[in-house]
Amino acid sequence: MSDAVDNEVLSPLDEFIKSSRRDLEKTRSNLKEIDLLVEQSQGEVDKLVQRNVGVTGRLHQMQAQFDTIPREDIRSVYEASQDNQQRLFTMRGQLEKLQSDRENINKYADYIGKALVLLEGSPQVRPENIARDAKLGIESIIEAQEEERRRISRQIHDGPAQALSNFILQSEIAFRLFDRDPDKARKELQALKDNATETFGQVRDFIFDLRPMMLDDLGLVPTVRRYSEAYKDKTGLDIALVVTGMEQRLEPYKEVLAFRAIQSLLANVRDHAQATQVKLNLHVDEEGAQAVVEDNGKGFDVEALWKDEEKQQSSLYAIRNRLGQIGGTFTISNTPEGGMKAAFTIPSEK
Repeated sequence: MSDAVDNEVLSPLDEFIKSSRRDLEKTRSNLKEIDLLVEQSQGEVDKLVQRNVGVTGRLHQMQAQFDTIPREDIRSVYEASQDNQQRLFTMRGQLEKLQSDRENINKYADYIGKALVLLEGSPQVRPENIARDAKLGIESIIEAQEEERRRISRQIHDGPAQALSNFILQSEIAFRLFDRDPDKARKELQALKDNATETFGQVRDFIFDLRPMMLDDLGLVPTVRRYSEAYKDKTGLDIALVVTGMEQRLEPYKEVLAFRAIQSLLANVRDHAQATQVKLNLHVDEEGAQAVVEDNGKGFDVEALWKDEEKQQSSLYAIRNRLGQIGGTFTISNTPEGGMKAAFTIPSEK
């Protein structure tokens, strides 16, 4: 009897369900492993942060006694500082990669679980449709990742990479002038220092836009406050931020999604709305997050946004899709005054 059961030919649907169960078990096992790696990486980052505090304190003490400290000690402290900062930058990048992988694997596991519920509860669900939907989901993830890589590549090429090229040229000019005209050499070095300081600020802003560390440390509300201040300084737009609720922490990936949505909406205002004022209302409590972005710009054809295939590649369309995947909502409309009003909600699982 046992052999008969083992040799029973399964239908394509039953075979797909059996395969999906195996995938779910394997995915959950991978999640446990990556959770451990995230925990270990976070511990290493915390240690490096504490070490960086100590090295920074040593640098400040050294600067106060610069003339009395041997050059070898100065060099040693600076090298230790650079080494620690480089390791911290690398570990944070590794931690973010692991957290992103964990989020994607978790979504995949959730997707398989929901698919199994549907398949086992409804015999009319066709496996080819499930496979097609899974393929579309993977394609959308890959497209989003590649678009983000293209954007980062352009920003690095136009910003830090170009600045570093100029630094090399300026340093060569200063080096050649040392013997012939020391005054001009000093001016070139001063210009090099000024440009390096400006570029350092741009790189910090670039890192913040790419992935603000304070989002992990402090949460959504403080990060949005900091970003709105920087947005006002960079664009000159008058932005009014109103925060209500209890500043409740959400699941990390939902805080990231909320921040990215606000970031994209403000970028859209900056690039397309021709506005002079922006209002941002953010409410966070135990039920989730709600945000409203409203401007006094020129508005646009909302219906065309959802129908035009070219516009379906826009950030607004991407926001709606991502929010919909986690049970959130996204609406956008023109205001009576002629501007744009966008609102979204993100539910909490807590």
